[in-house]
Amino acid sequence: MTPSARVQAAIEILDSVIAAARANGAPADRIIADWFRARRFAGSKDRRAVRELTYRAIRVCGEIPVSGRAAMLRVAQDNPDLAALFDGTRHAPEMITPDEPVAGRGAAPDWLMARLARSGVSAEAAAHLLDRAPLDVRLNTLVGAIEDLPEGGEKTAAAHGWRYPPDTRIEPTEAYARGAIEVQDTGSQLTCEVVGAVPGETVVDLCAGAGGKTLALAASMANRGRLVACDSDRTRLSRLAPRAERAGAFPIETILLNPGKEAASLTGLVGQADAVLVDAPCSGTGTWRRNPEARWRLTDRQLLRYAATQAHLLDLAATLVKPEGRLVFVTCSLLDVEGAEQVEGFLARNPGWRADTIELPAGTPRGLGLRLSPESDGTDGFFVARFKRL
Repeated sequence: MTPSARVQAAIEILDSVIAAARANGAPADRIIADWFRARRFAGSKDRRAVRELTYRAIRVCGEIPVSGRAAMLRVAQDNPDLAALFDGTRHAPEMITPDEPVAGRGAAPDWLMARLARSGVSAEAAAHLLDRAPLDVRLNTLVGAIEDLPEGGEKTAAAHGWRYPPDTRIEPTEAYARGAIEVQDTGSQLTCEVVGAVPGETVVDLCAGAGGKTLALAASMANRGRLVACDSDRTRLSRLAPRAERAGAFPIETILLNPGKEAASLTGLVGQADAVLVDAPCSGTGTWRRNPEARWRLTDRQLLRYAATQAHLLDLAATLVKPEGRLVFVTCSLLDVEGAEQVEGFLARNPGWRADTIELPAGTPRGLGLRLSPESDGTDGFFVARFKRL
């Protein structure tokens, strides 16, 4: 592919990404993969260049663009060499005209920027939410030791965290193949440390998904105790068993929850847990480094639905905790409606609890919890709070 053809390819892909964002369709990475699957002529350098152009355009546009061309023109305005590739030749974008639309620059849509500002996130901090993320891994102490780590990593603030450059291919390594390391953002690892799970305890991961945090808890418990992973998504939960086997984690109980009727499946755990982790569904504002087009998909109505779900899950989790037990609330969001305000609401509804002090080697206090962010901590964005039952 010529350089101009790569630009045109990125424009076509962006058109699909924009349409998917409006219709809540496939994510950008899947759209890119499908586009190249249908065009086998593109080599590895072409794929890398087009992917980079596509994500550069996604990251620079705040509001959802009117078209892929408008998004790419925003990038071209800051890059004369790129603008010159709009030359109208075969397989190239048409030449730029003075009156055509150009997408606006920004970290997020205006309504979302206003929400972030009210949550104490400056425009500069919001821009860091779109930085390229490094590759973080967790050394799995059930299987591996420091000498198993691939070369080129640096220690992070997490107890067993190591960081590699963004383009590191970790899956082909021997350490990954035998479960000595797990890919997990340092912020995610730190939120697991807040749980304080130890051998012999009963611990519940109420929103386990595919089990990334569950496996970190299993390592903290050294395969001794009772660990229960719950989720309402059968497909995601089914991925835990093979991951646990590879990680050398002890048999982890799984419970498939029926949305809206979760309590019926959890009766055997009421008042039994030493600790419950609620890694609640959320807007994902803290994960834009990895999914930058997600900010085009979110609406204020969806955000409020997430907040209502989080409150419901916190109240449900509280029933599972034994006296003097712990409840840890986590969202990958920097919005107070999914963080500090959730803590205040939970304590108002549940007088038999108090907020617990969290001590981590990273993070900034926010309300009665702690916030991790790309700008301050070099992690994905998270809010974490811990409650203790009286």
